[in-house]
Amino acid sequence: MKACVIQPYYSKQAKDTKRCYEEMIALLDQCDESMDLIVLPEYCDVPAYQTCKKDFEASIALYNEDILARAKAAAIRCNAVVFVNAASKGDKGFINTTHAINRQGEIVGQYFKAHPAPSEVRTEAQHGNGLQVDYSYRFNEPYVVEIEGIRYGFMTCYDFYFYEAFAPLARKNVDVVIGCSHQRTDTHQALSIINRFLSYHTNAYLVRASVSLGEDSPICGGSTIVKPDGTVLVDMESRIGLGIAEFDPKDKYFKPAGFNGAMKAHYEYIEDGRRPWLYRNGGAAIVPFDDVMAYPRICAHRGYNTVAPENTMPAFGAAIALGAQEIEFDLWETADGEIVSCHDAKLDRVSDGTGRIYEKTYDELLQCDFGVKFSEKYRGLKIVKFEEILQKFAGQAIMNIHIKTVDNDVDYKEETLHKIVSLIDRYDCRKHVYFMCGNDHFLALAQKLYPDIRRCCGAGHSKDNLAPAWNIVERAIQYDCCKVQLFKPYFNQEMVDKAHANGIRCNVFYADEVEEAIRYLEMGIDTILTNDYLNIANGVKAWMEKK
Repeated sequence: MKACVIQPYYSKQAKDTKRCYEEMIALLDQCDESMDLIVLPEYCDVPAYQTCKKDFEASIALYNEDILARAKAAAIRCNAVVFVNAASKGDKGFINTTHAINRQGEIVGQYFKAHPAPSEVRTEAQHGNGLQVDYSYRFNEPYVVEIEGIRYGFMTCYDFYFYEAFAPLARKNVDVVIGCSHQRTDTHQALSIINRFLSYHTNAYLVRASVSLGEDSPICGGSTIVKPDGTVLVDMESRIGLGIAEFDPKDKYFKPAGFNGAMKAHYEYIEDGRRPWLYRNGGAAIVPFDDVMAYPRICAHRGYNTVAPENTMPAFGAAIALGAQEIEFDLWETADGEIVSCHDAKLDRVSDGTGRIYEKTYDELLQCDFGVKFSEKYRGLKIVKFEEILQKFAGQAIMNIHIKTVDNDVDYKEETLHKIVSLIDRYDCRKHVYFMCGNDHFLALAQKLYPDIRRCCGAGHSKDNLAPAWNIVERAIQYDCCKVQLFKPYFNQEMVDKAHANGIRCNVFYADEVEEAIRYLEMGIDTILTNDYLNIANGVKAWMEKK
């Protein structure tokens, strides 16, 4: 196979767009029938930097159809397989897309960039280009296109930085990885390391095309062709032009799998000893982060607590297995510093024990039965530690973590908050949790120490003082909370509207009747907490489908 990477000039000035496009086309026109594979860089329809979404989309409108037509024509003229990156139109906007074109000039595959860059995700108001990226929040296998017996995998620009994606791609047994790229901030040395690392780990040839910021630029560029053993056949650094090399895509690299071991690909050797529980959350069970998951949502309050004892693993597991987007639970610190889940301060209602939970050690709490008062079938359930919840369910649902405090007028201990966050970090789920609390001291402390962990302002009132419940939106604004948890019946439409006007989402506790849940949704409530998860989820789903 004779492969060609095209590296055109990319200007930082929008006024050079026409020039950059024409120069790229001139390079494409130099390709000839000796070539079997031609790869162009990312965003061929945006060939120079655009400062705003409007100009970005104007460039796409001007060049998109033309570059696709020219790529198809080049495939036919050169009798080559061509990969060109240009936007495709989704139902919600443009998608960063690499198009696979066979020798007959037909599009036979489209790869959507697996990891849209922050500038592609941000909206126009956030000074981004606001591409359609909803597909990237769902589980997907690595995309593979087979053409003439050659299996092609893909990496586009930002994708190259996600090394955890290399192993799944390797398991697809790809022969060639196509990289339509920019990577405008990396040095040539860094790009070479990344590129060689990718080829070595996937046991595939890398054919990567980028752009040049000028032939004297120390960054960007690096269009390359790399063998599976890491040998670089082409590295254009910042040179403008064509990079060409010949190779056999079926010529793989094998090495001993350990000292005196059998000959295997590097990724096969790694698979022999993989310990997936040591790594970051990933896979089909992981739901979108809290800040991107769609609304409205149904939150299983203390788990699915009409079928299993509240704040227990069976209650959480039942809710998540049935599709709950959120679960809510309560956290206390024990007398000896363990973090456990229980709603009440007193043990009497939820267990066969007595006394206050925060005055007991963890070992003392283990002597209590937290299932028998719900049903004899649950006799023997023990109190659940926060870490046990994370071990089993981290990343599988958004966790509405209700931080319980002894007194609303007492400061929350910093060391306790550090302990809770260290557990969240251990199981890599900062973006899947938020803190809910009615204690203003806690909200202030969390805002100060961990501002990136989302906060929800709770009512925090007692029977003798309802003011915090009615002032919940003002308090949420004060502590920069992204949510409020309204407590019925102490809220009204005006509060919901004011929260939304300030960019604050509204939870409500609670609704166990479908008619009540629908009434809350019609008010604009974003998340409904319920004790009867499946009933409410089914009722809301039916209502939304009719709507």
